[in-house]
Amino acid sequence: MQEFQTHKSDFYKHRLVDIEAKSLADGEVRARIDRFAFTANNITYAVAGELISYWKFFCATSDKNAQNGDEQTEQWGIIPVWGFADIVESKCNELPEGERLFGYFLPSQELIMRPSKVSPTAFIENSDHRTQLPITYNLYRRVLAEANYSRDHDNQRILLHVLHLTAFCLQDKLQSNDWYGAEQVLILSASSKTSSGLAYGLSATKDAPQTIGLTSQNNFDLVRSMDAYQKVYTYNELESVDDSRPTIIIDMSGNTQLMRQLHEHLGDNMRFTYNVGLTHWQQARTNEGLMEERSEQFFAPSHIQQRIKKLGHQQWEERSLAYVRHSIRKTGEWLKIKELNGLEGLKLVYEDVCAGRNKANEGIIIKM
Repeated sequence: MQEFQTHKSDFYKHRLVDIEAKSLADGEVRARIDRFAFTANNITYAVAGELISYWKFFCATSDKNAQNGDEQTEQWGIIPVWGFADIVESKCNELPEGERLFGYFLPSQELIMRPSKVSPTAFIENSDHRTQLPITYNLYRRVLAEANYSRDHDNQRILLHVLHLTAFCLQDKLQSNDWYGAEQVLILSASSKTSSGLAYGLSATKDAPQTIGLTSQNNFDLVRSMDAYQKVYTYNELESVDDSRPTIIIDMSGNTQLMRQLHEHLGDNMRFTYNVGLTHWQQARTNEGLMEERSEQFFAPSHIQQRIKKLGHQQWEERSLAYVRHSIRKTGEWLKIKELNGLEGLKLVYEDVCAGRNKANEGIIIKM
């Protein structure tokens, strides 16, 4: 058995490590991973690995064939992925073999889990090293209990559901703050899947501000064809953004040079900035020149917990699911699925995803 590991201080470095299968303890289950998505969002998990504890979800295992022992294992981490898995062995009475799960996995053949708070539709992973981590990432869905579940939709779900749920959280945040009085929402890295999910939601909302996409020259035609943005500009056209209109910025890029230019260009009409993604993680720099008092790092799991507490779980689920279904349907009109086999397939595309060279209209699925 193998797992795909990434060097914590040099994300381009990666390796496949041979590991030994472990036996189950009482209360544990063995989930065989069937498929997972790999996008720029996964690289964001690596970039924010220390800041938001993404490295803590799955601990890198030492290579059983290594000659020098474990002295360097702590330098390696595992990037989490969203995917599907099937329970093939169980020592948990509430969770039998044959269950199919949707949730947070790792690039490997299997994952041993300790389920808790098991309901007919979901459970919480309660392994010791995960108990203090955000519950959103520890929740696993028992998809065979879903009324309309079909494997035909698995690829789109693992590629888009979580990203578009983040998009819904962003729209919900903006709307609950009366759009900060803005007349336009400027979305950087407009070709990203989270960005398009937000743009589709905004364009379908009557009282939402105008939606403007900023993207690279290479992705300009694609973004303009998405039918999601009212206006689209390239990064070389920042001065074309109307600086006389109150503006919200949603930054999926993490490129502070671009942000600095926009803050200076918009001046006092920059009403608020939410920093979300890091698609331009290599260009990220200091916050010098930014209006930090009007900027905030957005963390979807925190927003979800706050809103469920206020709205109730059922209302939150109904609203978010309706949003995600709409945005996934719109994205499906232009998104192309690229399936690759196993961890060797991931190796083939990993550096391209890391460098942002993969096609914006392509979604990568790894089939184990």
